Amino acid sequence: MKVITTSPMVKTYTLKEFWALPEPEDHSKLELIGGVLYMTPPPEGPHDFSVSNLTLLFSHHLLTGKNRGRLFVPRAALWTGPNTYVEPDLFYVSARTLREMNPKRRDKADLVVEIISPSSEIYDRRTKADTYAALKVRELWLVDTSRRTVEVRVLKRGARAYAPGKVYRSGQRVRSTVLSRFAPLVDDIFAV
Repeated sequence: MKVITTSPMVKTYTLKEFWALPEPEDHSKLELIGGVLYMTPPPEGPHDFSVSNLTLLFSHHLLTGKNRGRLFVPRAALWTGPNTYVEPDLFYVSARTLREMNPKRRDKADLVVEIISPSSEIYDRRTKADTYAALKVRELWLVDTSRRTVEVRVLKRGARAYAPGKVYRSGQRVRSTVLSRFAPLVDDIFAV
């Protein structure tokens, strides 16, 4: 298992330096958090099925509910300041939040989904979750492909930390506070 460090001895990057980096040969994902470069291996089958299923579920909900928010899919990014650039697996931005930000630079989201693979679990559950809380993302879904669970964390009002998450399992519906009428079945998220 790869060890993640935020030691001050680690080289830090600006966004300009980050964007100049070559694409990794194995197509690993590069992200920049507080100037520290993180690399995660490319996703595998269960990850891709969950992203695909969630894209369909969110899209259907947004289209049938006449929601004017937007769903952003893999490779879309959130970036803030000169040294943070992350690519969630999916993220939702409400119409209200869309009006508040520059359309050329997404620096806010209302709901973020991270699909957890065994190789990225610590990074997603801690480093990225803390980053999303600092960015004031109101709700975070951690979709665990190994355990086939969905943990929903909601940002504490006026804080930069998530309340303890609620975990949903097979047979249950995931409940969102950001999209109150959106309640997909856990089994539909993991369908193959």
